[in-house]
Amino acid sequence: MGRCEFIAVYIMASQRNGTIYVGVTSNLLQRGLAHREGRIDGFTKRYGCKLLVWCEELGDMATAIAREKELKRFGRKQKLALIEADNPTWRDLYEDFLLPPHLKRDG
Repeated sequence: MGRCEFIAVYIMASQRNGTIYVGVTSNLLQRGLAHREGRIDGFTKRYGCKLLVWCEELGDMATAIAREKELKRFGRKQKLALIEADNPTWRDLYEDFLLPPHLKRDG
């Protein structure tokens, strides 16, 4: 995930197995930072969803919005399974944008 300006559906979490939020963006670095700093009023700010725990790059915004809606219809167990399939330790993926590989927790 070296690039940040791509269309993505993402999941933010308050902590492992905590409150989760599904969103869509065309700039994951910028949006992730806004969530982390609590600059987006609403659900993620109220529940402290600051960890980027899952994301999926998509080719265009229409496809991304359709995927976001699909994920929002998932039950909690399905969302947790999706996160844990790709990120079983609930590592904050936002660090992938900021840290060189030798400083990442699992790198």
